[in-house]
Amino acid sequence: MQRVLILKDLLDIAAHQDELFWEPFHPGVDIYRLYKDGEGGAAAALLRYQPGASVPLHKHTGFEHIFVLSGSQTDENGEHQAGTLVINSPGSHHNVISQAGCIVLAIWEKPVLLCQKS
Repeated sequence: MQRVLILKDLLDIAAHQDELFWEPFHPGVDIYRLYKDGEGGAAAALLRYQPGASVPLHKHTGFEHIFVLSGSQTDENGEHQAGTLVINSPGSHHNVISQAGCIVLAIWEKPVLLCQKS
């Protein structure tokens, strides 16, 4: 039997976010995993940023699609409001912060690598 995940009212996720089982991801950022294909494959998740939370500098080994569902987040390319789709190409890198908090849908073609601090 196939496993099917259906998330209703995704564009209004902020109103019913407490119905999901969030796990800690980074300080101030929680994750709700949708799927993960092994250690080197595709993955998708909802990420919930508390106000002021950030994800440190990381590199994309494959495409990353970020759809901002609520709030906004900022990276080197600017501030991305709810309704914005950001596609980061393989080899790109950035850090992300959400001053007001947000929830995003993240889809990764391949794993993301945290960059070492120099």
